[in-house]
Amino acid sequence: MALSYKARKRWSIFALVVALPLYIVVAVNVVEMFDRPPFLVELLIYVVLGIVWTFPLKKLFLGVGKPDPDAPPDP
Repeated sequence: MALSYKARKRWSIFALVVALPLYIVVAVNVVEMFDRPPFLVELLIYVVLGIVWTFPLKKLFLGVGKPDPDAPPDP
């Protein structure tokens, strides 16, 4: 079942405004549970975690910045 343009736009805004900050808080807390690694290892962990969240949401964000394809054409 494919989402409509409006639904994808709403879910993408939700993902950026609510889910992404929660993911950041969880990621930082999980890394903080362990002893602090060397700077470069910690940087690598955060870079990987910063990229990983995009893969499950990739299809959600496709085409959201383009005009609504279902909208009636302008006169």
